[in-house]
Amino acid sequence: MSVVLVVEDDPMILRGLKDSLSKKQYDVITASDGEEGYRLALVKKPDLMILDLMLPNMNGLEICQKLREENFSGPILMLTARGEESDRVLGLDLGADDYMAKPFSIRELLARVRALLRRTQTGESLPNELRFDDIVVDFRKFEATKRGATLDLTKKEFGILRLLAAKAGQVVSREDLLNDVWGYENYPSTRTVDTHIGWLRAKLEEDPGEPKRLITVHGVGYKLTIL
Repeated sequence: MSVVLVVEDDPMILRGLKDSLSKKQYDVITASDGEEGYRLALVKKPDLMILDLMLPNMNGLEICQKLREENFSGPILMLTARGEESDRVLGLDLGADDYMAKPFSIRELLARVRALLRRTQTGESLPNELRFDDIVVDFRKFEATKRGATLDLTKKEFGILRLLAAKAGQVVSREDLLNDVWGYENYPSTRTVDTHIGWLRAKLEEDPGEPKRLITVHGVGYKLTIL
């Protein structure tokens, strides 16, 4: 049974998260202030941490930074009521693995928890950077360039590319892309993935009609070929 530490100062959200996670058979530990959350993370060593950004005594960014300095290796999913890009980028730079803005779907949060734990348990890690041809992608900063010029990628396009990069040369199914990038399992249509791949090809490939990097594996999904 995976141990999940939830650090959240809103009692209703904290109770809701604990109940929802417990129903999915997670062993849930909770804290309502930053110092207690930081202490529990070091003592209990949870498999995953759900960490609110705005907390009394020590905020989520401080906790995340201090835990990574203490070599805490478990995935950290940050929650915040603030949606500014600067907060998201700073949280990721300090060591958070994923980020959700309030209000959020509990179903999506549970799917992200499953995805983060699956990556940890299988030893799969997501890259922070991708380079091929004349393209450079910084996944932490959500920045991409081609021949030095900025590429306008959406958050979903960054997510797709990052997952494909983590499994470069391997086929990733449309369902796995939906689960990990969109964050929930029953998206209306896997054609959504096809559409986003098409947009990525238009931005990354020299000839989108004859792609050499983002390859379709018919009936299965896609793979990124960069070698």
